[in-house]
Amino acid sequence: MADDQPFPPGARRAVRPTAVIDCPACGELAGRGYPMCLVCAELVDQFWTLDWRPLVEVSGIPELELAELVLLEDVGKLPWTCTDVAMTLLRCPACGAELGTGDLPCLRCRVADEQRWAWDHMGYPDRMTGNEHAMRVARMVLRAPHRQRETIVQGWRLTMPFLLLGELPTTAQAQRIRAHILAERYDELVRCRSLRELAGLPSVPWRKED
Repeated sequence: MADDQPFPPGARRAVRPTAVIDCPACGELAGRGYPMCLVCAELVDQFWTLDWRPLVEVSGIPELELAELVLLEDVGKLPWTCTDVAMTLLRCPACGAELGTGDLPCLRCRVADEQRWAWDHMGYPDRMTGNEHAMRVARMVLRAPHRQRETIVQGWRLTMPFLLLGELPTTAQAQRIRAHILAERYDELVRCRSLRELAGLPSVPWRKED
């Protein structure tokens, strides 16, 4: 079941979009409605499912059973995308949520979520790009927004459409975008159609007055 190549890369089978477009279902930039919007969800998740489907076909094992086996594999035996799909398919035996997405007090979800990132720590940067790591973080934050501060969720929601293009905010851009979010300018940011625009809003006082 495992690939012979250590740390086989993930999320490289899907064709990257060449420009941001408006989602015909939710009206947001495509990908930003993830995971509630079905069209956005399909656009994002294809980067994961295109790695998962060949594994299912080769194994001949029912998906839930395969998901259990995938999580028992040594780190680096399979693409990181397959770990994520396996966790998406499985339910936490303690809280019943999608594995790794339960409320913060759930210890099993916390441990599962922490273990998933071992791939990134060991495979980056040789087997995983900065963009791919950001896509992985964005997907998981948006699947479990209750586990993060709202400003963090908003940041990943805003940048997801551009991550799908293969882009990655620079440190300076990320800091500027975060500052705009903290200044409660989300309604302005959501109208921006590039990372440059997101980071380039004119400066205003850090917070609005109450």
